[in-house]
Amino acid sequence: MNELPRTQALRCFITIAREGSVSRAATLLSLTQPAVSLQLKGLEESIGLQLFNRTSGGFTLTEAGAALLPLAHKAVSASSDFKTMAASLREQLRGTLRVGTILEPEFIRLGPFVRSLATSLQKTEVFLRYGMSDDVLTQIGKTELDVGYYIDAAPQESHASQALSERTIGDGKFQLAPLMRYDYRVIAPLAWRDKVLGKGWADLADLPWLATPLHSAHRRLTDDIFRTLGALPKRVAFTDQEEAVIDFVESGVCLGLARDGILDRITRTRDFVVADRVTLTCHLSFACLAARRHEDMIAHAFSAMQAVWNLTPSGTPSVPIETAKSRKGAARSRT
Repeated sequence: MNELPRTQALRCFITIAREGSVSRAATLLSLTQPAVSLQLKGLEESIGLQLFNRTSGGFTLTEAGAALLPLAHKAVSASSDFKTMAASLREQLRGTLRVGTILEPEFIRLGPFVRSLATSLQKTEVFLRYGMSDDVLTQIGKTELDVGYYIDAAPQESHASQALSERTIGDGKFQLAPLMRYDYRVIAPLAWRDKVLGKGWADLADLPWLATPLHSAHRRLTDDIFRTLGALPKRVAFTDQEEAVIDFVESGVCLGLARDGILDRITRTRDFVVADRVTLTCHLSFACLAARRHEDMIAHAFSAMQAVWNLTPSGTPSVPIETAKSRKGAARSRT
């Protein structure tokens, strides 16, 4: 005997021994009678022993059959336990999703996304970790997070097109699925109207700016622009809250960035001016390691996110892309 008997053959052996009949065993096993007979024949040939005496009254165990029957029961039970444990482990591996979040939950549609996963057939359990955009990407890279939200500057070629397709960044390390396109605008104290209206980035670089955390999208986006101009601006204050950005600007000490959706909601009630010649167009994206994009759990998360944002699997909107100007967003969030 070169290998262990198949579980199906052992089940046939056990059932025939209990029923004393191939026909009754076949009925209980939902098999045809010839199929059960073939399984039994193959089992006996593989071990080189006769397991049953065939009589006119039915099948009775031989001495060898009686000795092997308890072991057959153990083998079938062990096989069942093995499959149960494997299924449990597989469910544990695919059933927990670690998600990095940013901004306020309503703006990124976090609630509908979590509900979609929780009520799906896979019933994924979601663990949320809130932080800065760059920190989320770093933790995905270290596999401390499975997926997360990320803000990056929209590629130039995407500005003229409404189609948002998945792409990679970090030399192909990270896969991004853009969810929406929106703008950051530069805001300034009312008294600085003449200093910002009609001015470009080079002129604004000479003015004092509000600092945000090193790992925030605000800091990365502005630094990328000002480095190309030769120097970073002077930063005179610090905050990690978007609402506080507006408070600092209104105090008359610095420039800051604010999402267009927030500005649409509060412009009439706040005292600041919006620069009219500069805009930072961004993508809010869903990110993972490119090497893990097609893992079952992560692919399921991307599909759920695409459904929440009404996107097709390719990343192309099934309806015109929703911009931040068409939505209301709460102001208090990490930058």
